[in-house]
Amino acid sequence: MSLTAHSTDPNAPRFRVRPPANWINDPNGPFRWRDRHHLFYQHNPDAPVHANVHWGHVSSHDLVHWEHHPIALAPTPGGPDEAGCWSGCVVDDDGVPTAVYTGVDRHHTGLGAICLARALMPEDETLTDWRPVPKPVVTSPPADLDVVMFRDPFVFSSGGRRWALVGAGHADGTPSVLVYDCDDLADWRFAGVLLDGNDPVAADVFGDKAVGWECPQLFGTAGGEWVLVVSLWDGDPCGTGYLTGRLRPYGDDELRFEARSGGRLDHGRDFYAPAVLQEPERALMWGWSWEAREQSEVDRAGWAGVLTAPRVVDVHADGALRVVPAPELELLRAAEPFVAAPGRRAPLPESYDLSVTASGRTTVSLLRSVSGAELTVVLDPDAGTVTLDRSGWPRSGPEGSAPIVVRAPAHEVRILVDGSLWELFVGDRATVTERVYRRPDDVPELVVTGAAATVTGWEPVPPTHD
Repeated sequence: MSLTAHSTDPNAPRFRVRPPANWINDPNGPFRWRDRHHLFYQHNPDAPVHANVHWGHVSSHDLVHWEHHPIALAPTPGGPDEAGCWSGCVVDDDGVPTAVYTGVDRHHTGLGAICLARALMPEDETLTDWRPVPKPVVTSPPADLDVVMFRDPFVFSSGGRRWALVGAGHADGTPSVLVYDCDDLADWRFAGVLLDGNDPVAADVFGDKAVGWECPQLFGTAGGEWVLVVSLWDGDPCGTGYLTGRLRPYGDDELRFEARSGGRLDHGRDFYAPAVLQEPERALMWGWSWEAREQSEVDRAGWAGVLTAPRVVDVHADGALRVVPAPELELLRAAEPFVAAPGRRAPLPESYDLSVTASGRTTVSLLRSVSGAELTVVLDPDAGTVTLDRSGWPRSGPEGSAPIVVRAPAHEVRILVDGSLWELFVGDRATVTERVYRRPDDVPELVVTGAAATVTGWEPVPPTHD
């Protein structure tokens, strides 16, 4: 079965991971097993609303042709996850793929338990059968820390040992990431606070808005640095950020993160809860892009949410994040590209992969309304900015639809559009993820004006599964 979702909604993405219908949010447990990539996600199989949380499941041999599988994890009546199987990761535990996730019971007060589920047939590359472990490995946070938010375990290895991060928030409003020693995945030991919001680098980068850090992710780089990714929570999602630095032992049995720099992970308004897969040769990241339209429209469409394209993430020498689309995405390109002639209008398909290289200020118009409004991307290499102006296509939510200005080297932009999902890559220094909903009388067309520029695009080929 191919990933192509059957929907009459022209704004439905066709080439990114989402279920055929109903709700998706956080990507969970990206995992490579027997040369196949697996990706799980928060999923309500019954309605396009955030409730009744299960784990959906897809897998792929090439990161672009994805196959749907049966639901991997479902709430267990009377169990520690009866109110939802929430976010987590998947690890190889002595040859057995094991999901490590947040379970919420019917008595919960915002604090999750850390639960396990094991693949029943690890010799099967599709990993379609999972069995929950009846008892949580961690039932609650340490009592002396006054933690009021506790969720989203992420397991990693460092120094020849296995550790786990858990996102947390404290009663005094301080966000943190807790760390556990889990060399034995069935026996967890609290190993301190990896980092909290009082850290001067974190405070400078993130400010003091967040009261909790969700979905912590950690990956190492070839240069020996580590990147800590957190999703900022203030009662609602309020952005994503990253810190680069070093992991240091603290005493005999604890770890600390020494941050040196950081920044905003994505400059758009529709990106949250990214998940990272550390591979031997690279780190891959997927994020969740929510709906930025009214719930009544979502209900009519019958689906909500999509995962972004996979991104390869690394660190520049100055500590800034390096992020580019996974090269496998080029497998979706049609055999022949289309090239824009300056000043001339050319039709655009519903989905496309567009590369722009500019030597001076250049305006790329991508969508035109019946009133004449245009959605534009402006590259200004002299000013060092790229501006996305989609103000003629309002989005719901308090963030509004004002133009987004990214300050980064502005000679090159790659734009991935899949239905309503728009992803801009400003060189390899910044990304912008936005949801733009095309109206029936809007005209998708390409117009390039300004300085000399090269614009080349490809229409994606509908994915099939042999």
